[in-house]
Amino acid sequence: MADTLAGPVPHAPDPAPEFPMPRAARCPFDPPPALKELQREAPLTRVRLWDGSEPWLVTRYAEQRAVLGDARVSADTDRPGYPTKASPDAGEGKLSFIMMDDPEHARLRRMVTAPFAVKKVEALRPAVQRIVDGLIDDLLARSGPVDLVEAFALPIPSLVICELLGVPYDDHAFFQDSTKTMVRTTATPEERGAASREVAGYLAQLLGKRIAEPKDDLLSGIAGRVTAGEIDHRQATEMALLLLIAGHETTANMIALGTLALLEHPDQLALLRDTDDPKLVASAVEELLRYLHITHLGRRRAVTEDIEIGGQVIRAGEGVILANEIANRDPEVFPDPDRLDLTRDARRHVAFGFGVHQCLGQPLARMELQVVYGTLYRRIPTLRLACPLADVRFKNDAFIYGVHELPVAW
Repeated sequence: MADTLAGPVPHAPDPAPEFPMPRAARCPFDPPPALKELQREAPLTRVRLWDGSEPWLVTRYAEQRAVLGDARVSADTDRPGYPTKASPDAGEGKLSFIMMDDPEHARLRRMVTAPFAVKKVEALRPAVQRIVDGLIDDLLARSGPVDLVEAFALPIPSLVICELLGVPYDDHAFFQDSTKTMVRTTATPEERGAASREVAGYLAQLLGKRIAEPKDDLLSGIAGRVTAGEIDHRQATEMALLLLIAGHETTANMIALGTLALLEHPDQLALLRDTDDPKLVASAVEELLRYLHITHLGRRRAVTEDIEIGGQVIRAGEGVILANEIANRDPEVFPDPDRLDLTRDARRHVAFGFGVHQCLGQPLARMELQVVYGTLYRRIPTLRLACPLADVRFKNDAFIYGVHELPVAW
């Protein structure tokens, strides 16, 4: 009787869903199903991180662009509310200027912008074409299954960024192994820190040599900024580390994952295999970037003043995570978004971000992918997966999504 008089017990609010969310094993190219459900429900949702904090998760395209274009949203990891860690073992620290705000972000970014300008990148296209053709020649000289990651996807961007930076390619095994540790979510802070220090020490030594004897490369340009007193040696090393990691790890994963996606969509693969139209190749690159989007732990930001996004007020000091892979599947912007369509106009995707922090190296990445996707399948028209798709190991344990190996034959 007392319970009846007291009235019904209030319903406790549902707990915020945990982030990041698991992908569906049967759909390795798609975002987690839970992300799709959240996108259908609302553009912004509270999510819970491993440490109990509950930042806002932005899942729709328009709202993500609004957040990324707002000067009241900070990329500075030291800001209150910034959802820094992706996991308990992710470690801390800034990765050069991409985790800073203007004006310091703009000042440092301008120091390395010129080599990635579209005209400069286009001048590199013949050299990249020679690299790709040479590696394909090597593939065709072999028989039996080959790991496309090790034999093709990794060497291309590694050779290119080494040439740009002035890093000896002979050392590629060292920095590739270290980078794998740095981007592996299951690595301990000690393992990740040790790998980072090893590569940073290596680059610091190279920078010291360029300060003493400059050459015609990007490291020498960065070293010149040290000599001029514009940055110190630590900042120069961090800048070089960012460019080395971003210059090979992301593109290598897109080459391998994009190839696997095409092998699983033979009608789309045929479009690339049977064309020499650069416009179709460029369109295919944009669609694959949209469809796959290889960074799946979200771009992270902190709000410095109250803002209203998608009808929701986000308070100063609250964190925001932008799940770009689901924004690239927003049906309001990309009709039938879960379908891979190389003829689609996908140029509005947010795979490279948006606003002042959008990817500095996107012209280089686009050009490399255009050369690869426009050459590999025409030269090896019988390329096929050499194992069941279920046996392919996807990088669910890394900050950058892809495959660990890709056995192929022809």
